[in-house]
Amino acid sequence: MRTLKSVFGVIGALAGVLYCGGLIYYFLDLSGSVREAETNGLGPTLLGLGAVGLLFCILLIVRVIWIFARPRSPGSGGRSGPDASTHDGEGGFDADAVLARYMARRPVEAAPDLPPSPPAPEGGGPARSPGFGRRIR
Repeated sequence: MRTLKSVFGVIGALAGVLYCGGLIYYFLDLSGSVREAETNGLGPTLLGLGAVGLLFCILLIVRVIWIFARPRSPGSGGRSGPDASTHDGEGGFDADAVLARYMARRPVEAAPDLPPSPPAPEGGGPARSPGFGRRIR
């Protein structure tokens, strides 16, 4: 899914570059030269299209570099290296092993001291909660 999104991003940036470049080519072809385009009043238009086209070029380059420089996800292809032979058929994730490693690394803690419970009321009813809420009389 991520690859498809990246491909659409590259296509979108490429479309922007081609659109701006096509408009620049059209206006220059219509005028005949840059000097004629400036005398016709198309100078700022060509300058703006060039700036926007340059931004699309930068975006295109960044997206292409992002696709090739991004590290592959663990389940995205051929495995190589020392752990390639330990791959089991369950998808490579062992929850029991992860839990055992966590419990082994976790420091041993004493049981937390619980505060003493409030004394029971004399009438034998439920104990009043000392916290928030509506006060019952």
